Amino acid sequence: MATAKKAAKKPAAKKPAAKSAAKKPAAKKAAPAKKAAPAKKAAPAKKAAAAKKPAAKKARTPNAAFMKALTPSAALAAVVGDKPLPRTEVVKRMWEYIKKAKLQDASNKRQINADDKLKAVFGKASVNMFEMTKLVGKHLS
Repeated sequence: MATAKKAAKKPAAKKPAAKSAAKKPAAKKAAPAKKAAPAKKAAPAKKAAAAKKPAAKKARTPNAAFMKALTPSAALAAVVGDKPLPRTEVVKRMWEYIKKAKLQDASNKRQINADDKLKAVFGKASVNMFEMTKLVGKHLS
């Protein structure tokens, strides 16, 4: 049985090879037609992309962890107030205080030069703005 299957497969394999040899001269004639083919392919892709746009948008909801009101420590309360605030609001009020008191370094705006109130929060005289949020987080509970 196995030899009968192999014999049946061999003639079938020869026939497509003969057909491809016959198509080779025709392929040269069809070469200019291939240039028009990509334009036809691009049109359906645009239709598919247009169909996806309305369904892709989804309303964004804020993260509950950032919106949770936290109580500032006594040192931080001197800067932002003593009422419980979300982290985002604490950082906003810190920047308001820093800009109002002109505590940003003139040459490097990312560096904050602490005054007496901020030294109590930061624990040092000068802090990077990325380090500031880390140090402020220690004063929230």
